[in-house]
Amino acid sequence: MASVVFDASAILSLLRDEPGADVVARHVGDAIISAVNFQEVIKELLRRGIPIATSLDLLDALHLDVRPHGRDDAVAAAAIYPATKAYGSGLGDRSCMALAIAEGLPAITADQAWAKVEVAGLNIQLIR
Repeated sequence: MASVVFDASAILSLLRDEPGADVVARHVGDAIISAVNFQEVIKELLRRGIPIATSLDLLDALHLDVRPHGRDDAVAAAAIYPATKAYGSGLGDRSCMALAIAEGLPAITADQAWAKVEVAGLNIQLIR
């Protein structure tokens, strides 16, 4: 059973060995991630010149439970928009937040702006 939901920024912090990577590392093998955020991580690795096969090997080593983003998930993420628009939260952010609320788990992120977001049932853990 998962204990947290990872935002793309948390995974990237771990892969780049940035501040907060130790917090993320404690949850490796025990986390879920939205397919939307999983795609964001892969895109960022590709942007940095890491081939897709290597990117997938890196991510597979984290034993992430990648969750689909279906109709109900899209509606839940869209419903968070009014509470997040002032902080620049995008589709990936809201997808992670909605998944965390649905699962009743904390969302782990490196995005400092999330600290200002107030949504019922949302528990945010900043890694730095």
